[in-house]
Amino acid sequence: MLPRRPALQAVRSLATEVGAANNTLHAPTPPLSTTKSAVTRSKPLLEAAVIVNRSPTITRSPSRFEKTFFQYQSRIARALHNPFPYEFYFKQGSPLEAQFNIEERSRERQAFGRLTRTMWDTTEANLEAAKLAKEEVGKRATRFTEADKRKDLRSLDRRGERNLYLVTKSEDSSWSFPRAAIRKGEFLHQTAERALYPHCGVNVDTWLVGRKPIGLYKPAEPTEGHERLVFFYKMHILAGQVEPNGSSAVDFAWLTKEEIKGYVEREYWRGVKDMLSDS
Repeated sequence: MLPRRPALQAVRSLATEVGAANNTLHAPTPPLSTTKSAVTRSKPLLEAAVIVNRSPTITRSPSRFEKTFFQYQSRIARALHNPFPYEFYFKQGSPLEAQFNIEERSRERQAFGRLTRTMWDTTEANLEAAKLAKEEVGKRATRFTEADKRKDLRSLDRRGERNLYLVTKSEDSSWSFPRAAIRKGEFLHQTAERALYPHCGVNVDTWLVGRKPIGLYKPAEPTEGHERLVFFYKMHILAGQVEPNGSSAVDFAWLTKEEIKGYVEREYWRGVKDMLSDS
């Protein structure tokens, strides 16, 4: 007869599995209060922040390549265009005709370089036209404003060819974009609009671009055991100026993207840098 040792081993293994299953079924259930506290601890804190933008007020300075390209295109356009029939529009010998000739020769010199012939003659009409043109042109405004000379970071007139963003300083000396915690029954875009005025006052006219956030920032360290999520909204300033209340915000500055990097914390910068314009 065959030995029955394998059958006994099978019975023992089956009994072991049944015993383990019974132990699993009769495991102690955690208290209900502990389960609720775990769910509450994992619930994130929602906040909304606004990135207030002052758009460029002047055109960007062209690069060296762009200047060369524009000059090349101007030469081609002036070489191929039909001559303007100025004798049909201006009376011969009038100051307006002389003024047009002076301006036309100036444009020719700008496109092709200094001409070999005399730029203008010294007739009385030409002298009067030159004086009139000088009065009409006046003084050209500079791209470097008084705010740039004073290095006034609070002025909206600085860095006219760049995008500026509003950052505020809190009581703990940390710089960030204005933000606020969401309230019960409040939408995120409403929280974003509300976040601006405690920091900046009511004497500022702004426009919220949309009701959807443009970015999300998740701090690495939780706040009081809760995960914190900050949704960012874009906003444009139309008029007015920021007036911090002194409690939630003690100072403010209008900075470019590169300047913001030197004010905010490194982790915060890594989370918001892609939401800002490089220009």
